[in-house]
Amino acid sequence: MPEQPPQPQRWQKLRTEPHAKTRIFDVTRAIYRHPHRSKEQDFFVINAPDWVNVVALTPEHRLVLVRQFRYGINEFSLEIPGGVMDAGEDAVTAGLRELREETGYVGTGARLLGSVHPNPAMQSNRCHLVLVEQARPEAKLDWDPDEEFEIMTRPVDEVYALAQSGGITHAMVLDALLLFAPVWETLRRGTV
Repeated sequence: MPEQPPQPQRWQKLRTEPHAKTRIFDVTRAIYRHPHRSKEQDFFVINAPDWVNVVALTPEHRLVLVRQFRYGINEFSLEIPGGVMDAGEDAVTAGLRELREETGYVGTGARLLGSVHPNPAMQSNRCHLVLVEQARPEAKLDWDPDEEFEIMTRPVDEVYALAQSGGITHAMVLDALLLFAPVWETLRRGTV
């Protein structure tokens, strides 16, 4: 049996200093020291606002999806609605707002499925995953100037098949589908 490595140690944060400021996030230079090494090490942390993503389920058990161009991958991405939370905004309130603004859908029974760290290696923010049930297209769209979406609904099982086949690659959307899976299983058992 191979020798087990020692347990990881908590590094000591010595100081932070601003590195870059953008319209969307700030970058901080964080200087740390390992407890058993004398050398200081720089790390860069992206400080962004928290995000919210919404699993919106229609009465017909379809999920609301958006297809949009994403600059980071220079390609279109199939996703669930979501966006940046306002400072101090509750995750469920933000989810309902983003769903309404991006898709025109409103719903009931909104609740938090869970929260995740998008990339704790270099980001400090969280993404909150909200479920909205009985979603119906009843509101006027309210897109930001750089937003444009193709809005669609798909049966839940089709969305899971897309996720498993690589048709959905956005990590936070996959996280939301993972957390929605037990809810969907309960709903499916009740309708079959």
